[in-house]
Amino acid sequence: MRADGRRFDQIRELKIIPDFLDHPAGSVLISFGRTKVLCTATIEYGVPGFRRDSGGGWLTAEYSMLPASTHERSGREVNRGRQGGRTLEIQRLIGRSLRAVVNLDSLGERTIILDCDVLQADGGTRTASVCGAFVALGLALLQLKPMMADDWKPLRSRLAAISVGMVAGEVELDLNYLEDSCADVDMNVVMTSAGELVEIQGTAEARPFSREQMSAMLDVAEKGVKEILACSETEIFQGRLDSLIE
Repeated sequence: MRADGRRFDQIRELKIIPDFLDHPAGSVLISFGRTKVLCTATIEYGVPGFRRDSGGGWLTAEYSMLPASTHERSGREVNRGRQGGRTLEIQRLIGRSLRAVVNLDSLGERTIILDCDVLQADGGTRTASVCGAFVALGLALLQLKPMMADDWKPLRSRLAAISVGMVAGEVELDLNYLEDSCADVDMNVVMTSAGELVEIQGTAEARPFSREQMSAMLDVAEKGVKEILACSETEIFQGRLDSLIE
């Protein structure tokens, strides 16, 4: 058992509150334990220059942490005049992950903007952001569906992400901050509902890890992804998303 009483292969308590805000096409407050992220999806007409006149759309993401999301207040990046490297890396991860499962050509010349704002951080903010962004995206696409053809299929698959690592020689799923800070290996896994890998970010913090250990971590991560997707399907989509998937 871990310090918080979880099994090694157990995710933190997952809560997903849809339609948390009134104005975006899709919004969700998602929490993994004490990590809480507000994710919204906004649909705008028009696309970036490199997609203009293509007939297709675009999807992009932005990520930020509120100043009071951690134990010590962190200043707003806008006041520093630029975004930090970590922020840029995470929002690119979110955008890449979601584009992997969206048929951009089916959107018409529309841009979907996913905003992920960390309200409280206790580890796993980037993976929580990917999960929340996918739910917000799904809600937005369902709003858009009545304007599209009956056979409109903008999604290729469902998607979720989870952290996993090696802590004191054991594989642990969904690391909180304390576990992450002392992990021998820290890995973030983005995966589809079919078990296909979209992205793996894995780092040995103390010593190299073996291919066998990596396989063990991926197996546990896949279990976590399936649980997250089952939760969102049961509590949020209730079969409605099936009509949007190829």
